[in-house]
Amino acid sequence: MNLAKINQAIINGDAELTTAEISAAIEQGVPAGEILHQACIPAMIEVGRLFETNEIFVPEMLVSARAMQQALDLLRPLLMDGDLNSAGKIVIGTVAGDLHDIGKNLVYIMFEGSGFEVIDLGTDVEAETFVQSVKENQPDIVGMSALLTTTMPSMEKTIKALQQAGLREQVFVMIGGAPVTVDFAEKIGADAYAPDASSATRKARELLGIA
Repeated sequence: MNLAKINQAIINGDAELTTAEISAAIEQGVPAGEILHQACIPAMIEVGRLFETNEIFVPEMLVSARAMQQALDLLRPLLMDGDLNSAGKIVIGTVAGDLHDIGKNLVYIMFEGSGFEVIDLGTDVEAETFVQSVKENQPDIVGMSALLTTTMPSMEKTIKALQQAGLREQVFVMIGGAPVTVDFAEKIGADAYAPDASSATRKARELLGIA
């Protein structure tokens, strides 16, 4: 059985070995859903734990996330509808006026690697775009990122737009980014604040009651 090797390869950030071991497992008849839920997702959860305990840092987390992305690219065509995206649905984006996407992209990979369905709206996302996406996709969580203090007010504007559209009670709102603080999150009425991609994944699971 290759599951333990797949798990360790993702934790180590070894994309080549990850791909090789997943291919071998598939050839042995291991279901794609089993590979995902018993090897890949637990690996990313462990990567998050290691990051939060300062046993690894952003570069290591990035290479693990890239290995996970390789795994998902290989598994996605083989997965049944019920195998993928079972943890919840999340709409994410960098708020209006802000074009930074590195942190947001890492959050995307960590969320997807942990079993969430992610709708990425990109950067410079207006409040109205978030509102429209919530209407269309009916997510569990809206995640907003900002790297500039000057764009942080766009987060509050988006929350107010959700309220005005009658959608605020339907979703949890999570915010993050270098200048963002837990005090600011509380001030604008967000449900959660996450300082990094790892804690964002953990917070999302907590909001949705996922162990």
